[in-house]
Amino acid sequence: MYPARGATRATDGRNRRGATAPPSPPVDRPGGGETRALRHASDDGGSLLPRPPSPDPRRRSSTRRGPRPRLTPLFSPDHPLIVQSDGSILVDAHHPRYDEAREALAPYAELVTAPEHVHTYRLSPISVWNALALGRTATDVKIDVGRFAQHGIPGVVLSNVDGWASRYGRIRLEADDVGLVLRCADPLMARELATVPATAKLLGEPVDDTSFRIDPLYRGEIKWALIKHGYPVEDAAGFADAEPIAFRVRDGEGFAVRDYQRAAAETFAAAGASTGGHGVIVLPCGAGKTLVGLLTMQRVGASTLILATSTAAVEQWRQEIRARTDIPDDMVGTYTGAKKDIRPITIATYSVVSLRRGGVFPHLSLFRARSFGLVVYDEVHLLPAPVFRMTASLQAVRRLGLTATLVREDGKADDVYALIGPKRYDVPWKVLEKRAFIAGVECCEVRVPLDAFTRARYANADLNQRFRIAASSPAKDAVVAELLARTPDRPALVLGVYVDQLERLALALDCPLITGDTPNAKREVLYTAFRKGELKRLVLSRVGSLALDLPSASLAIEVSGTFGSRQEEAQRVGRLLRPKDDVSLFFTVVSTDTNEQDAALRRQRFLAEQGYRYTVEDVGAPVAP
Repeated sequence: MYPARGATRATDGRNRRGATAPPSPPVDRPGGGETRALRHASDDGGSLLPRPPSPDPRRRSSTRRGPRPRLTPLFSPDHPLIVQSDGSILVDAHHPRYDEAREALAPYAELVTAPEHVHTYRLSPISVWNALALGRTATDVKIDVGRFAQHGIPGVVLSNVDGWASRYGRIRLEADDVGLVLRCADPLMARELATVPATAKLLGEPVDDTSFRIDPLYRGEIKWALIKHGYPVEDAAGFADAEPIAFRVRDGEGFAVRDYQRAAAETFAAAGASTGGHGVIVLPCGAGKTLVGLLTMQRVGASTLILATSTAAVEQWRQEIRARTDIPDDMVGTYTGAKKDIRPITIATYSVVSLRRGGVFPHLSLFRARSFGLVVYDEVHLLPAPVFRMTASLQAVRRLGLTATLVREDGKADDVYALIGPKRYDVPWKVLEKRAFIAGVECCEVRVPLDAFTRARYANADLNQRFRIAASSPAKDAVVAELLARTPDRPALVLGVYVDQLERLALALDCPLITGDTPNAKREVLYTAFRKGELKRLVLSRVGSLALDLPSASLAIEVSGTFGSRQEEAQRVGRLLRPKDDVSLFFTVVSTDTNEQDAALRRQRFLAEQGYRYTVEDVGAPVAP
């Protein structure tokens, strides 16, 4: 095994470039006492273990005068991960302590890749800032990550974590008797912001050498600009008065609020503190995010605008409000393509709100149609760009994001942080599975070779066409039929993105197909029949990747997906997570030796982060998990 970086250097406190490494801070440990154990001050890649005291100081000095010895690195082979100087973290997926390490990493790092043997995580500013917003500290990051590291944490990574953490809370937005004030930690930072064009144009008159007036219209814009500049803003400016409403969640009347649901709502509200009232709650599909939204609405006690992904999701919210609260029906309105009724509680779709006509967005006025005191963004990871822009001007309104994953394929996670708020609460999927709040799921990737004709088409197609040819391969049809035949009693969903492929499958399987063109009334009839057990199978296009409540589903077969979308994979598995007596089954059918197989690995990353593992079967071998 190679020695740790720096293991053979002289212990004079200087690194290769001559820079003096900062001293390690003390670490409080449960039970009293402190351990100065984060790393060796002389090591860029030192261990988290305490430096053993030298039994004879004279012996240490004598080594400096003679030949430099080869020191034994502090190496812990029973630890499952390696932290590298670029912030990447390599985790042995077969290590006995893998699950423990994954749970320790989850609050601080994001999963980048998850192939069969070694998973790669990465520490980033956003991941660290979200951890700090949850009450963690930079020292927590170092201890929780470092206790699983084989070679400790490189000094540059420790320095980066400290640097990112030091930026958190250094810029604060507050309200005084005059208006909004942006306060910086020191005069130098204030001068820096005044010289950066993107932020300087949004700053008002100086209040003192560390503070500036901010126009309320620019409250979101300044936070947006500053996070792009590398500084998260702690928004403690509070919220405007809103139209009050009062209602009761019917806890104990046919259902019981779970402890994590109540904790999520209370954490968001922060007991009325100015730092509460904005942020994101991350819970798995099937864990009751809608009920968390209702508890938050009850806690805030103000008129509410709820934004959902589809007309079906709007209807689900309306039904949940009716079933779980005492809110009268005449206080709830829906704002969709079919009906536009604005009430104290209004539920709208993203598609209508972001509809563009003649270069303008006519329905964005909905945000100001009433004095809403809370905006709930369901599936906030799908928030479209026009709604982002409108949200920038709604910073005086409480904002709650609900999602199963903060992963955004467009890289706009920092926009969610700046404009909706930081992550306020999350629970790992596997934790809720162990408590039987969501169903267990076994995942299997079934690899199917292309037939000779399709292989020839694939080889002669351009890159843009190859993925669709592979994903919609007719060779998959027989595999789907076989999987359904093996478990005929399971309520099953067949999920894909290409309508021609889904029409072919629906005809072969003799079951209904629902696409974006299916009228809403017909959709509801089919969904209701599936929920009641009158239908055992449904074929769904992209509508199956959105918020959709089909609690009886226990088998899902994915025949095509949107390239490497991690969001989509998580949402599809989420269709199976409603608690049930048996383990649910999720199959993803991919074409062997094609770019679809490569995309499948990317799609599976988020679920691997949550602790799900895919078995891999080739056609011709057993395909059951």
